[in-house]
Amino acid sequence: MEKTCNGFVMRFLPTSLLIASLLAALPAAAESVKILVQSSPLAGSQYYAVARVWHAIRPGDRLTLTREPDNRHDRNAIRVDWNGQQLGYVPRAENRAVARALDAGEKLEARVSKLRDDPDPWQRVEFEVYLEL
Repeated sequence: MEKTCNGFVMRFLPTSLLIASLLAALPAAAESVKILVQSSPLAGSQYYAVARVWHAIRPGDRLTLTREPDNRHDRNAIRVDWNGQQLGYVPRAENRAVARALDAGEKLEARVSKLRDDPDPWQRVEFEVYLEL
């Protein structure tokens, strides 16, 4: 499924069907599996540390997702940090599923997937969120 937010296409996988088929195909000895559940632009990057740390961020870098249920602008807010520096947020239009997963204690991992030197802040940083099984 695809949705558009500020002209950026966000892709979502039908997770229940995908998870079931992947688990059935896994060898019994598999240690862990990571399933891509979301690919999004970074929201609000123009207000946080992206410009300050731009030279050091690389695709593949791990990001920290932190729930902010008391955020006055969005009760599903999820802050995105890199090495202790706040970079922005998971876009409000697409943060409900990730918020629910974090609230339920699911093990999620986020990584920088693309960096673009673009004047549009919605095009600068793209990240992916994975469910770890």
